[in-house]
Amino acid sequence: MYRVKQLETNVNLAAFSRWLAGQGVAHRITEEGGHQVLWLENPDHAEPVLEALERFLAEPELRDAVERQQHSPVFVRGRWQPSPRHAPLVLGVIIAAVVMVWATSLGRNELAAALMVVDPRTFDWTTMAGRIDALANTLASGQVWRLLTPDFLHFSWTHIIFNAVMLWFLGSQVEWFDGRGRLVVLFLATSIFSNGLQYLVSGPLFGGLSGVVYGILGYCWLSQRKAPRFQFPPALVTFAVAWMVIGFTPLTELLGLGRMANEAHLGGFVSGVALALVLPVKK
Repeated sequence: MYRVKQLETNVNLAAFSRWLAGQGVAHRITEEGGHQVLWLENPDHAEPVLEALERFLAEPELRDAVERQQHSPVFVRGRWQPSPRHAPLVLGVIIAAVVMVWATSLGRNELAAALMVVDPRTFDWTTMAGRIDALANTLASGQVWRLLTPDFLHFSWTHIIFNAVMLWFLGSQVEWFDGRGRLVVLFLATSIFSNGLQYLVSGPLFGGLSGVVYGILGYCWLSQRKAPRFQFPPALVTFAVAWMVIGFTPLTELLGLGRMANEAHLGGFVSGVALALVLPVKK
């Protein structure tokens, strides 16, 4: 163990110690000669731990936030681990999507056409003018729900599993921290924008919650800068953006992964970032 800091015994480090443990930082606090000493197992952790300790001691609101997190029912040792009762709306969306995977036979029966932006069997959507005309006629007939239902259309179990895991991880945090109203706004806006952009570019033969997932990721990433509250690795945003860029290249088809709904990913991410810019952060 490496000795990194000596403090007075009247400084309460209990919450900071629990937070370190939650971050996976092996440490120990001992008492020596009327002082308490912080020891670290890995000397490489010294600099960031000391910076965190300095903030912890200097910012009362940060200490309160750490205490609240450690006593929150959705955190286990400082890690985000909610149960279904903490994010029922997100869970409901995931269950609905899974049910539709079964009901549409992975997008292979007639019900799948009812979930697309327009019915591909009824309209000529091979040109931009045709797609606009088809959309106008569909909406005029009252089928506004078609702007959202492509979210529940998936074409493989891998597709729905990946989207469900990401939606649960990120969407549950939005529902818990920012409220169900904010999550509903995010879902509606990112769905309409991502599905609309994908449809105008390529037509109705697409589906999935990926646009919503990208939208929530974009929202969490930028809104986090206003008020830190979400837990996700920074590399997740880098990976997601890199994967989106790769999707615009022939690489995915060369690898046998097929063509992705790239415009839905882009539309979702851009709309999520835009919402983070205009929506106030819930205190």
